Amino acid sequence: MMALAAWGGQGSSGAESAPSPDWDRSLPPMRGLIRRFQADQASLNHVWDVPGAPGVTRRERRFLRRWEEALTRVDFAGLDPAGRVNWILFREELRFRRGELKRQEARFAELAEFLPFDAGLARLELDRRRLRFVAAEKAAGLLHRLAGQVRDTQAAWEKRRAEAGGAASFNRVVAWRAVRRVGRLREFLRAWRRFYEGYDPLFTWWVPESARDLDQALARYAAFLREKIVGVKKDDPDPVIGDPIGAAALRDALRHEFIVYTPEELIRIAEREFAWCEAEGRKAATELGFDGDWRRALEHVKQQHVPPGRQPRFIREEAREAIRFLEDRHLVTLPPLVKESWRMEMMSPAQQRMTPYFTGGETISVSFPTADMKYEDKLMSLHGNNRHFCHAVVLHELIPGHHLQLFMADRYHTERQLFTTPFLLEGWALYWEMRFWDLGFARDAADRVGMLFWRLHRCARIIFSLKFHLREWSAREAIDFLVERVGHERRNATAEVRRSVSGEYSPLYQAAYMLGGLQLRALREELVGGGRMTDCAFNDAVLRENAIPVELIRAVLRHDSLTPEFRATWRFYPEP
Repeated sequence: MMALAAWGGQGSSGAESAPSPDWDRSLPPMRGLIRRFQADQASLNHVWDVPGAPGVTRRERRFLRRWEEALTRVDFAGLDPAGRVNWILFREELRFRRGELKRQEARFAELAEFLPFDAGLARLELDRRRLRFVAAEKAAGLLHRLAGQVRDTQAAWEKRRAEAGGAASFNRVVAWRAVRRVGRLREFLRAWRRFYEGYDPLFTWWVPESARDLDQALARYAAFLREKIVGVKKDDPDPVIGDPIGAAALRDALRHEFIVYTPEELIRIAEREFAWCEAEGRKAATELGFDGDWRRALEHVKQQHVPPGRQPRFIREEAREAIRFLEDRHLVTLPPLVKESWRMEMMSPAQQRMTPYFTGGETISVSFPTADMKYEDKLMSLHGNNRHFCHAVVLHELIPGHHLQLFMADRYHTERQLFTTPFLLEGWALYWEMRFWDLGFARDAADRVGMLFWRLHRCARIIFSLKFHLREWSAREAIDFLVERVGHERRNATAEVRRSVSGEYSPLYQAAYMLGGLQLRALREELVGGGRMTDCAFNDAVLRENAIPVELIRAVLRHDSLTPEFRATWRFYPEP
């Protein structure tokens, strides 16, 4: 058993001691340790999750350091194979989180010239959470000074802009980050006011007018930055700008995902796969009578949609067809409950602005025009969710894709949810798109066009997302690429890029679909093609490892001897 030092308790200084010996000893050592970490992190975040407030980064760094110390006291040699995998993953997770704290500090430093008042506002919310109560008169004075600082900052930027003859010389990306941050600061201010106002009579007498003045100053400043520095028009509610992370952060993110390739190498892989898709597309176009013209074939396929009101029934039949296809070929074990435990919802127009296609899991969210959409938006949604596109999407989102995957992840190695990676999460669903293609799931050339559209799209995601984060392409160039080279409707391409660059997904998320699928395809060829496993045994085994990096799944299935020094070395894609 693993020996861990006892909690020393937390004194007034807030210093964190090493993890307690009272972790759940009914579990294997690393599983218990990771679950304790998850619980402790959630408890810490319950108070300290106020990014940018003074002391937050220092507190998180101290927390991670103590867990790194605890991990060094684990007897790696005494762990079983699953425990060794968890040890390696946990060590990498802690290392990566420390690096992310440094990057977060650097990003806040970049904001300083736009938001010199940031820390003072964020501190209010952190102090509220930490039960450091305010004196009402003092608080009113602080808000009054902060409002003056906001107005002075805006005046200084107005002067700089006038002297520069416009906004062309300023960093639009950082300015847009500042606009979004001001929105977060206003949320902090509102939460702080709700706590006191109406309950504390002195606060309610002193503070509201100063708070309203500060909130209005913040709103005016954000509007100024948005319109005059970033250059976003008032009538554009959803600009696509993004915030690239740069080459160094991309390389570190790839290390975290146990990917040995550089961003540039991954782009070259995507370009090779893209060329294969284009060649197959020309074949399908010829079969449809369009003399190899992919775009004409694609436009033909886009017209093949079901009538309004019929999409849910069509999706149900597509799901059932995919299940029959799997079971007839004994490709993976399907627990009976997984086939009856999914349901369907229809996406709102607002959701479709961000995600113009389906999303899945135990609930598949179906994209299709609604009655109140504008005419052009209706057509784009119809074209983007036609019968043949759906033929590949439904299996991706439900079975054998995300629904089956998440169903199993809730039942095997649940502690590994801490390490969830899109290279397995999305790669698993993409791997099945490839397998279904190889096994002849397409009923005709139109279905092949639909399946190839998605495969092209996933190649394109690698190219545009990595080039965006390498600062080689703008968001606008990415949109044009999806329209001109893949064949997206512009509205749908805009939504795709918005989702990719908005910061709601990790920078590698969009690249992970195809790359994770290629990893699993290579691993299947190694183990199934090499005669060491059947298809069903391989697919079942992958599901039972949860959504961890594919290189570590490879080590498990090959029964590799793992050491604490394990690093990514697998070059899974054939050299040209």
